Amino acid sequence: MNYKKITRKKIYEEVADILLEMIKDGQLKPGDQLDSVQELAINFQVGRSAIREALTSLRAMGLIEMRQGEGTFVKTFTADNLAYPIQSAMLMTNKNIQELLEVRQILETGIVASATQKRTAEDLEVMRVHLKEMINHTKNTDLGERADLAFHLAIAKSADNVLLSTLMQHVSDLMSESMRETRRICLYDEKQTLDLLNEQHHLIYKQIEAQDAEGAAKAMKSHLQFVESVLAQYIQEEND
Repeated sequence: MNYKKITRKKIYEEVADILLEMIKDGQLKPGDQLDSVQELAINFQVGRSAIREALTSLRAMGLIEMRQGEGTFVKTFTADNLAYPIQSAMLMTNKNIQELLEVRQILETGIVASATQKRTAEDLEVMRVHLKEMINHTKNTDLGERADLAFHLAIAKSADNVLLSTLMQHVSDLMSESMRETRRICLYDEKQTLDLLNEQHHLIYKQIEAQDAEGAAKAMKSHLQFVESVLAQYIQEEND
């Protein structure tokens, strides 16, 4: 008989589980504001990175929202939300990754091709700023991931299509998590360097700047295939 291997929970999963229970039993109600990341880290006696990852998982489940300049708040939720496991929200399976990357390939290769025809000088400047931030924060996975996501959202905005931008926003939480994992893996893997990720983004930008729709779509597809291979290989090694 084959038994499923028991795995030890990560710290952020334990934190997320506790917060989830507090939401389920009413200690945290819709509209309540959570403590700051620093305060939560002190109360749970864990690092701030674990708190941020726990909050990201709850946000991906649709249980909390982060309002710029205000803080993190509990959202109105249904039983369906609470049935969604923490691990699934964090893209911990190969199938999750494949599905997300399939959505991104369909969406972003089309978006980037459109962006080459509609981008403005202002759009290009915004993209350059985020490219520079990615390079400057190569060794910081959190800041690098934010710049990475901002770059992709800037491309969507430059396509000048509200529906496309809205679709990108809908998957941005999961995109953010996959970007953070990719950058973390690349940071500690000599074969998959962050410099290569930066080069891929720069190539995408150059194709947009040159208004080469076919080249931009090809560069985006190649980049997303690289991301998928990095994440899939990591999960396979973790499961071996």
